[in-house]
Amino acid sequence: MTMIEQAGTFAIGDLTVNRMGYGAMQLAGPGVFGPPKDRNEAIAVLHAAREAGVNHIDTSDFYGPHITNQLIKEALHPYSDDLVIVTKIAAKRGDDGAWLPALSPEELTSAVHDNLRNLGVEAIDVVNFRSMHGLHGPAEGSIGEVLSVLAELQKQGLIRHIGLSNVTPTQVAEGRKICDIACVQNQYNLAHRDDDSLIDDLAADGIPYVPFFPLGGFSPLQSETLSQVAKRLEASPMQVALAWLLQRSPNILLIPGTSSREHLSQNLAAAGLTIPADAIAELNAIAAQAVTSA
Repeated sequence: MTMIEQAGTFAIGDLTVNRMGYGAMQLAGPGVFGPPKDRNEAIAVLHAAREAGVNHIDTSDFYGPHITNQLIKEALHPYSDDLVIVTKIAAKRGDDGAWLPALSPEELTSAVHDNLRNLGVEAIDVVNFRSMHGLHGPAEGSIGEVLSVLAELQKQGLIRHIGLSNVTPTQVAEGRKICDIACVQNQYNLAHRDDDSLIDDLAADGIPYVPFFPLGGFSPLQSETLSQVAKRLEASPMQVALAWLLQRSPNILLIPGTSSREHLSQNLAAAGLTIPADAIAELNAIAAQAVTSA
């Protein structure tokens, strides 16, 4: 059994993946814009992830734009049967790197074809629709019209599974009336637990939840508590944050990103870290800690 296999597996639709995956976002340049600082290292990271047993890679054609998908194709194509590549659409990049909505039927369709071409596939395993009602977090608003475009592309055979990103529970419910939702990807971590109920509801229905920003938005006090627990467990704060997510619920899939093989190895090692009950209790209290200024 490899290190990451210790965390177990879960299904995205009819595709089974190891719960510890990899996010390709950081393979692009600074600000997720332009080419990587070290292209050879970016290729090496992708090879190392696969060699370690990663079979779930998260990406998007608006990373770069186009850069991460082109790197994935260069490094890993032709793809092994067990590799599941998940992309997301509904945004585009301005000439200055700005993140802009791309929600018209034409833009959504073009985005799917861009992903197909740059990844070098005839059908995409999973396409996440990234709600743009809120740029920095979920915000209410109907997603039905745009999701129907993806459902049609799925009928055409260009998409195997449809997921949602940056969404509210109301939008998840709306989406499930239009098509099968294979996964939900939102910000969630020790300090930001707005989706606790959503995670449990999805788990009951066998739908995976994919958190991003495992160390995003911590206050100094919250970070101090995490660091203290990590020191006691002889692990890094990131490893503890990832291990906590794995223990939080069996339907949680991880996609920690990095452009460094060293950091990749450290992140993947979290799959073998078991956090004892007393430490779990300390970590669970982080979200309730008062946010303090630095």
